[in-house]
Amino acid sequence: MYSPVVLFVYNRLDDVKQSLSALALNTIAKETEVYIFSDGPKNEQDTEKVAAVREYISQDTWKEKFSTVNIIMSAKNRGLANSIISGVDQIIRQYGRVIVLEDDCISTVDFLEYMNSSLDFYEKSDRIWSIGGYSVNLTFPSDYMHDVYIMGRTCSYAWATWIDRWEKVDWNVSDYDAFKRDFKQRRAFNKYGNDRAKMLDLQRIGRTNSWAIRFCYAMFKNKQYTLYPVQTKIKNSGYRGGTHKLVGSSEFEVELPNQIKKIKLENVDLDDRLIKQYARKFYRPWYILAFSYMRNVVLQANGRGISSKN
Repeated sequence: MYSPVVLFVYNRLDDVKQSLSALALNTIAKETEVYIFSDGPKNEQDTEKVAAVREYISQDTWKEKFSTVNIIMSAKNRGLANSIISGVDQIIRQYGRVIVLEDDCISTVDFLEYMNSSLDFYEKSDRIWSIGGYSVNLTFPSDYMHDVYIMGRTCSYAWATWIDRWEKVDWNVSDYDAFKRDFKQRRAFNKYGNDRAKMLDLQRIGRTNSWAIRFCYAMFKNKQYTLYPVQTKIKNSGYRGGTHKLVGSSEFEVELPNQIKKIKLENVDLDDRLIKQYARKFYRPWYILAFSYMRNVVLQANGRGISSKN
């Protein structure tokens, strides 16, 4: 039995069309159960767009493309973080594992095969926290002979995990008060990009509402890693300015491969050469981070911290 796919959609019809159409072309699409979570509109301006997305995903043609299609529509706007946390929790408790896609992810035809095979292969691993489908552009050394690599950072575009890892996430980040003052821990967390501690700070004071940084933090605390394919299985179409995208962030734009290569799954070690490249893609100047940190300290001192925000 293949793992279910959970797709989160909102109001971007063009992105949903590309994402769902590509997913339907996957080699095992007809054997895959799909759950589509449609968030409610934030305001009157979004109502028509949300309705158009819901009409599209409700078309009978999708029932012919997949094993089953289940659509869960929220009457109110839950926001991306709450939608993903509650949606994944619902499905992963039923199946024990899950493959997750945002609505702007265009997949290769073997994406589902890769994700399912990886979930099987690494299920008992004490090092792998999640499986990533998207890979940034890295220059792999000539002596790197593997088809996969690991990083201490997850990517929210397209990923998969198991219930035993999912249940280890502390969404309230109960130890945050200690972490925010522990510069040794902050440096360690920032090994895979010096933006991460800042992102967690912003989430805890309520200036962002990210589920992914908390998922990353739980992986860090549990000393585990995300597995990625050397050859990306996902292209993100949302860089023209989606809710959680940086406009013009071409650093993370990738093209899908012209030819699909069969991936050899194996246990691989961290490669410092790849880590340095990876971390540089998320680099922020130290003075910006210092200013952000001091501002957040002031906000928290003035009672702006939100210790239980989801």
